[in-house]
Amino acid sequence: MELEANLRAEYQQQLDTKTAEIDRLSARESELQAAIDKQLETITELTGKATDSQKAEQRARELHNRSDRLVGEIAELKQRIKSLQKDLAAVREENKALTQFDPVRMKKNLDASKKKLAEKTKAADALQKTLSESKKENAELQRKVAELEAKVADAESAEAPASAAKEESAAA
Repeated sequence: MELEANLRAEYQQQLDTKTAEIDRLSARESELQAAIDKQLETITELTGKATDSQKAEQRARELHNRSDRLVGEIAELKQRIKSLQKDLAAVREENKALTQFDPVRMKKNLDASKKKLAEKTKAADALQKTLSESKKENAELQRKVAELEAKVADAESAEAPASAAKEESAAA
């Protein structure tokens, strides 16, 4: 019993030191685990933001491609309108030549030409309307693209200071 008391007295200080060391290391481990958890949370958050950014970029690319296609369609419609205008001028010339000759036959031809002209004019009007709608849609899409680019720029500028501040706090 006395030997146990002597040993306990002799090693009690070392046991207390080791116990304090264990407690300190446990506290340090808890702090490090909390830092790791916070960094994991930050990484998860940044991953979500990156996914949103990628979705916005994909949408912007899609809108840009659609805008390009619409511009191509508009150019095609313009060429078609010019072609129809040339056809209209040719029909008018033909009509003029026909009125100079046989009045009865020319009257019939005139009616037929007028119908063709009305159809072509209607088609030209429809094309012009489509062109106007395409221009409006293109302008709207350009506006949306600009808004999306502005949002992406805002998101990137907001992420840069936030991530720098988090890195500084993590380093500290």
